[in-house]
Amino acid sequence: MAKRNSFKKGTIELLTLAILQDGDCYGYQITQSICDKSNGIITVTEGALYPILYRLVDKGYLTDYKKPAGKRLMRVYYHLEEAGVIYFHELLEEYNQVKLGVELILSQDQSSSEIATGGENIEQKN
Repeated sequence: MAKRNSFKKGTIELLTLAILQDGDCYGYQITQSICDKSNGIITVTEGALYPILYRLVDKGYLTDYKKPAGKRLMRVYYHLEEAGVIYFHELLEEYNQVKLGVELILSQDQSSSEIATGGENIEQKN
């Protein structure tokens, strides 16, 4: 389970940096953009996002600043720094390598299944 969470955190980092390439955003905007741009397939809670944002700020990949939103509310916006752009491209390269590896494995499994069934599609009945 720890590896799955690690994979998910890395994915959230990658998606967050991708969203911030379009411009500065506050946390809730980032979660909504991820959901919207993935057609609802990927959802990220603010509770999962904020520790990642804090870590990215600590590492110098992002900076944050406050901006008023209404009479009392101050929103914290996140800005992608040059180091963050470089880090994004590193993460994207890693992601593409993992994606390729997964696709290779799954295509081999598909081929093995077709060989085992004589190339026929087997429908499952409930």
